[in-house]
Amino acid sequence: MARYERILLTGAAGRLGTELRKGLAPLAGKIRLGARNAFDDLASNEEQAVFDLADMEATIEATRDCDAIVHFGGASLESPWQTILDANIRGSYHVYEGARKHGARRVVYASSVHAIGYHEIEAHIGVDAPVRPDSLYGVSKNFVESLSRLYWDKFGIESVCLRIFSSFPEPADRRMLWSYLSFADCIRLVEASLTAPRVGHTISFGLSDNKVKTVDNGGASHLGYIPRDSSEPFRAAVEARTPLPDPKAAAVKYLGGWFCELGHPDDEKPNP
Repeated sequence: MARYERILLTGAAGRLGTELRKGLAPLAGKIRLGARNAFDDLASNEEQAVFDLADMEATIEATRDCDAIVHFGGASLESPWQTILDANIRGSYHVYEGARKHGARRVVYASSVHAIGYHEIEAHIGVDAPVRPDSLYGVSKNFVESLSRLYWDKFGIESVCLRIFSSFPEPADRRMLWSYLSFADCIRLVEASLTAPRVGHTISFGLSDNKVKTVDNGGASHLGYIPRDSSEPFRAAVEARTPLPDPKAAAVKYLGGWFCELGHPDDEKPNP
């Protein structure tokens, strides 16, 4: 039986949104696909809302009649400040205002490892560790985590903020041997976030059951998320094609990986 009448999925055309279209189908009578461009392959249980997250009126309208929101839209990498401001910060505020005005009772938000990217790997932090963003992108994730906290405390809208690490079809490098989140486990994590009896305001790490554990997700165990996949089947191939990294490099030392080595995205590139 469907848990929700209608779920809004923002970022429905993205890498993870494409997977969630199918994975969330059993949880709602209708899945409303939010994206900047129209879809031409809607399933019988799908409808669409074409809008830009920076457009407050359109975003709030897209949340109408939705009792849950899975917010995976916005800029997905480090980007110029204006892009981060419009897509991630303003856009997420518009989503939460829509939830407040139209009565959505739970939001599942795609946060990121980059919200805590400057913690060292060996610190083995928990979900309640202080934020240490590694980029403007990470700062935007910190903003929305705080925004969602406010909307729970003041307006009673539950949120689960998923600090997703590396969710791809398979690990591409040695870092992803510990940061990997399979698509199937990503769906399981979102499903758990939507179906747990109470979440209040929860932060959870988004990882599969990898051999190397770099963080402690015990503070989110009430979600009931049980990962079933692991990076181990890919280890031999990844290690064979990639050299050993320098353990003193920022990309190896910190949870945020190569984001920790990026400069400011608005700096002008020097002439060649």
